[in-house]
Amino acid sequence: MEPRGKYLTAKARWAGMGPYFAMFPSAFADEVVASYSKPGETVLDPFAGRGTSLFSAATAGRYALGIEINPVGWIYGITKLNPASKESVLERIAEVKSSAALYKASAKKLPAFFHKCFSTTVLPFLMCARSILEWRKCDVDRTVMAFLLIHLHGKSTDSLSNQMRQTKAMSPRYAIEWWRERDFNPPTLDPVDFFKKKLRWRYAKGTPDTSKSIVLLGDSASLMAELEEAHIKNALPPASLMLTSPPYFGITNYHYDQWIRLWLLGGPPTDHLTETQFRGKHQGKFANVGVYRNLLSEVFTNSARMLRKDAVVYVRSDRREPTVSLMRAALKEAFPSHRIRRANRPVANQTQTRLFGHHAPQSGEVDFILTRPE
Repeated sequence: MEPRGKYLTAKARWAGMGPYFAMFPSAFADEVVASYSKPGETVLDPFAGRGTSLFSAATAGRYALGIEINPVGWIYGITKLNPASKESVLERIAEVKSSAALYKASAKKLPAFFHKCFSTTVLPFLMCARSILEWRKCDVDRTVMAFLLIHLHGKSTDSLSNQMRQTKAMSPRYAIEWWRERDFNPPTLDPVDFFKKKLRWRYAKGTPDTSKSIVLLGDSASLMAELEEAHIKNALPPASLMLTSPPYFGITNYHYDQWIRLWLLGGPPTDHLTETQFRGKHQGKFANVGVYRNLLSEVFTNSARMLRKDAVVYVRSDRREPTVSLMRAALKEAFPSHRIRRANRPVANQTQTRLFGHHAPQSGEVDFILTRPE
């Protein structure tokens, strides 16, 4: 049962859109945005994830600027900032279903995992969506894709897949064996009827009222100049707050964790998953100190050009070493005129550190809050 009053507004219904690790709690982002910025100002997040900080800013009358490297997180973030209408989304889902029969032959050629994960009514539908949805360019297609990604896998009673965790996709071999041992089969369902119910709940209070936002898809180490150009072109004021949480050192590979969703976005199908398949320069576990240090230094330094001189910089960090030391050093280098205050955040709920098997006493998180002395 939902807590009373929890989902009574459009903002509340859209804020948590998209299962994703390493996300800010919405209430935390709302509090930081309210405390350190004012309506009409700009908030920057160069490691946007699923866009929680940007959504908090844009629904509170601030402009929002961000970058996200993982297309799954980017789709979640940009969709809840600017969702298409419910009617257009339903119409597009129906169009995908009407063309799904054309993809039965190609669906049959997929590795065994996909046939154990999805039913014969669902798999051609997904193949069609994968082929025709222009999620990079079209708001309607992107919104459709966001809903498909959310419900692509999870509980068999609430998703398109055989029983599986919703946040992190398991490896194909492990999943197949797990299903076989329990005699689990994928649910047979009508995608249009399934999503009608999901859309009815999400849109029940309308769509959120948001300020202008610009969220780029790609590596923040190489896209800051493009974001700065868009910032200037749209005549937005310099950011008064940077609220972000870079990936932590050596925790997990978020592309690997989302491999099924990345397949739906055009990635290759596989029956044998390895982390080396998702090891772009800034896609892995960040286990190389030099690469990690350079990423933080480059992004923070370039971010400084988009901030007001008196801007507040609020960064959430893993409490473990070397993350915390490298984070602090990069912040001091990028913002030499700011004073750094450290706030320890004990473990209250599951942090990404604990979720991925690190249970040392120092686990938890740290907030670095940088302000410029008057």
